[in-house]
Amino acid sequence: MYNEIPIEEHPFEPFLPDNAKILIMGTFPPKSQRWSMDFYYPNKINDFWRIIGLIFMSDKNALYDFGKNTFRLDSIKALLCEKGIALSDTGKAVKRLRDNASDKYLEIVTPIDIDNILSKMPDCHALATTGEKAGQTLADITGTECPAIGKSIQTTLKDGRNVKIYRMPSTSRAYPLALEKKAEIYKQMFHDAGIV
Repeated sequence: MYNEIPIEEHPFEPFLPDNAKILIMGTFPPKSQRWSMDFYYPNKINDFWRIIGLIFMSDKNALYDFGKNTFRLDSIKALLCEKGIALSDTGKAVKRLRDNASDKYLEIVTPIDIDNILSKMPDCHALATTGEKAGQTLADITGTECPAIGKSIQTTLKDGRNVKIYRMPSTSRAYPLALEKKAEIYKQMFHDAGIV
C-alpha cells in the first residue's frame, strides 16, 4: 500500500529583531531528534553558530555549552538582537522524500511569505541563504537569478525595497569547505551589510 509522505510545518517562528539589517535563511530544520535546542540551526554538527562565534567573538565555540552539550540560546538571541540579524527558513512547509536532513531530499510544499516577513523589518536590505536549495527557493520567490556561492545580486522587491541577495556556502559539514574559509565569506557579507 502506498503511504503518502506527510507534510511538515515549520516548527519555529521567524526571528525578527526590530533593528534587523539582514535576513538569513536556510531551507528547513532537521527532524527534531537531531536538535540540541528549539531554534534555528539546532543540529550540533551544523557549523552555523561556530561561524557566528568566530566572526563576532573570535571563538568558534563561544556559543556552545560543552557542559550541557547544546548551544547557548540566550547568548545567541542577544547577539542576533544586538547585531540586527534576523533568521527564517525558505520552506514554511515541506515533505521529506527520504528520512534524513539533506536538502536534496526536501520538497518545498509552501515557501515563506517573504513580503510579509520583510514588512516587519523596515531596515532590512540584505537577504542571505545558507545553501543551494534555500538559494534557489529564494530566487523562485523573488523572481531573480540565484547568485553563485559567496556572491550577491541586487534587486528591487514588490514593495519597492532595494535589496542585496547573497548565496552563502552551506554551513553543513557535508559541504567541503573549511570552517575558517566559510567564516571569511560570511564576514564579508556582514561587513557589506554594515554589521561588522
